[in-house]
Amino acid sequence: MVQKYQSPVRVYKYPFELVMAAYEKRFPTCPEIPVFLGSEILHESKSDDGAIHIIERSCKLNVDAPRLLKKIAGVEYVFFIQKNTVNWKERTLRIEAHNETFANRVVVLETCSYSVHPENEEWTCFEQSASLDIKSFFGFESTVEKIAMKQYTSNIKRGKEVIEHYLKELISQGITFIPRWTPPVAHGQKAEQAPAASHDTSDAPLESGAHGATKEQTGSSCPPAEPVSPDADKLDADYIERYLGQLTPMQESCLIRLRQWLQETHKGKIPKDEHILRFLRARDFNIDKAREMLCQSLSWRKQYQVDYILQSWRPPALLDEYYTGGWHYQDRDGRPLYILRLGQMDTKGLVKALGEESLLRHVLSINEEGQKKCEENTNLFGRPITSWTCLVDLEGLNMRHLWRPGVKALLRIIEVVEDNYPETLGRLLIVRAPRVFPVLWTLVSPFINENTRQKFLIYSGNNYQGPGGLVDYVDKEVIPDFLGGDCMCTVPEGGLVPKSLYQMDEEPENADHIRLWTETIYHSASVLRGAPHEIVVEILEGESVITWDFDILKGDVVFSLFHSKRAPETSHKEATLPSTSAAGDNVQLIDKTWVLGVDYSRVESPLVCREGESIQGSHVTRWPGFYILQWKMHGPLPCSGTSLPRVDDVLASLQVSSHKCKLIYYYEVLASKDFRGSMSSLESCNSGFSQLSGATTSSSQSQSSSHLSR
Repeated sequence: MVQKYQSPVRVYKYPFELVMAAYEKRFPTCPEIPVFLGSEILHESKSDDGAIHIIERSCKLNVDAPRLLKKIAGVEYVFFIQKNTVNWKERTLRIEAHNETFANRVVVLETCSYSVHPENEEWTCFEQSASLDIKSFFGFESTVEKIAMKQYTSNIKRGKEVIEHYLKELISQGITFIPRWTPPVAHGQKAEQAPAASHDTSDAPLESGAHGATKEQTGSSCPPAEPVSPDADKLDADYIERYLGQLTPMQESCLIRLRQWLQETHKGKIPKDEHILRFLRARDFNIDKAREMLCQSLSWRKQYQVDYILQSWRPPALLDEYYTGGWHYQDRDGRPLYILRLGQMDTKGLVKALGEESLLRHVLSINEEGQKKCEENTNLFGRPITSWTCLVDLEGLNMRHLWRPGVKALLRIIEVVEDNYPETLGRLLIVRAPRVFPVLWTLVSPFINENTRQKFLIYSGNNYQGPGGLVDYVDKEVIPDFLGGDCMCTVPEGGLVPKSLYQMDEEPENADHIRLWTETIYHSASVLRGAPHEIVVEILEGESVITWDFDILKGDVVFSLFHSKRAPETSHKEATLPSTSAAGDNVQLIDKTWVLGVDYSRVESPLVCREGESIQGSHVTRWPGFYILQWKMHGPLPCSGTSLPRVDDVLASLQVSSHKCKLIYYYEVLASKDFRGSMSSLESCNSGFSQLSGATTSSSQSQSSSHLSR
């Protein structure tokens, strides 16, 4: 397996020329990097005007590996070839490195770049990427991979510290300014005086950092109060530390790589970085698992319009009176504090009076509000706040709370929250736990993620009072009065819900899932091998616009658009509501006797859509008639009649033949005059993907009569 690393953008608040002088101090040896034993120049060249300077070196490294492994490998040191290309005119340095030792067994590739900050020409940006592919290594492939990754990540942070060390050394020597490169003066020409605002006062570029002036450095002081991202599509290391917290180099790399994947497949709809990071934490920074979990959650949010819940959901008066929970200041770490007096809540009465769906909507609105409060506290306290604390008071918990449908509803809500709001709970403080609590805990704990369970602190009786109790986590000034504190708490006291408010028609207890919004504008569908899913749109006049928006939840499909003057047969089985069918529907409209090019024609080129992708597009109709949107399972290309099928194709066909693809979709027909053009978001309907999305650049792929964007 190939291991990859991608760094965030690291910013040195010094001019490029000064950073290059510090960088050159690393050669030929660097005591600040013990693993780097030395280097020698293999080749060096310069352009005629001196703007391009290329140096190729052989670098000797001492790898920290077990003595036995070195003996088996038969080497004491490893050698890398490093090629540095500095462009003084463009003010860039590109570093390319690869291993020379064991090149036929292990492939290590590294690319680094220094460039001028796009928003401040007196600052320098640094980026780094690398890959490791161990093909074979005497049966020690796994061990070598772990050693290599550990060695590499330990030197990443050290690399920036070394540059900063040499920058300080230059400044201590009085070198705070180095002139920029200027073109050489042609023979016989008189040099013109450079403008006062320019620093191009040298006649030759800097070589090996040996020359410098003692002029005061300009433009590198007084940094802005907030980190400035060098690129809207990239992450800055200072931004990560300020808003996301301390991450290891590999954790930073996982965040950047998953973010890049989302930018490629969900253009214009990227969740906020802290949201992506939560899913990575929930899956221990396994990119594949985090990507799968995140994509399912994004599709869930889109299908049930969770992004609009804070605007659309208004809790019934019954919840305001009997739901015993609410926000209450913050804990000692700055996390928003939510108080839930569960022991005083009539869960049975609430379920009977409101139903599971209303309770779930309310819980989701609390989680959405919690994320918003985390952002507010991050700005308020000047440090990353990405989770909240929940204080649960169990005083009054009894057997009534163990009512089977109520516990079942609680487990379903926990499942939804665990799947879609991972790592949002920073700490759970449970106080005044009664004797019946272990019974409830036994029922609930198996459904709670292990990482979440480790955040639980449980106090029985009055153990929460005094040292080691609540005061260790919550300031005394905000401890609620009902727990012995001095702070008045506005959380409702609850009580029994009157039976006169109970609903008569209860939801069947064998329901497989909470429906959420049955009025969702998205439909679900299944695509089987040999059984595409098709929908028909009748256009009565030309110059209309068909728009679509769909997400691939499972498998790969091919999307096509056809036109026919004939109405397709409608004798198929009527589709059921997507909210009551977990598998979705499959409807086929194109008759098997129809001939392409005779009975119907293709008006959009087939588009291969991969699992996890989100597709939006439009088609401007030219003729009236029937337009058929089709999704069919994507498989290997058919073989020609003169060649035998490939083994890989046969195996792939057997592997996926029993599987089904799943998708959710929405479509709409607009009059041409109402169409606004950009289909990176469907502006005419409520299909905006996510308010979790930051301000990202939308992208669309235009065709002659359609717009497509992923």
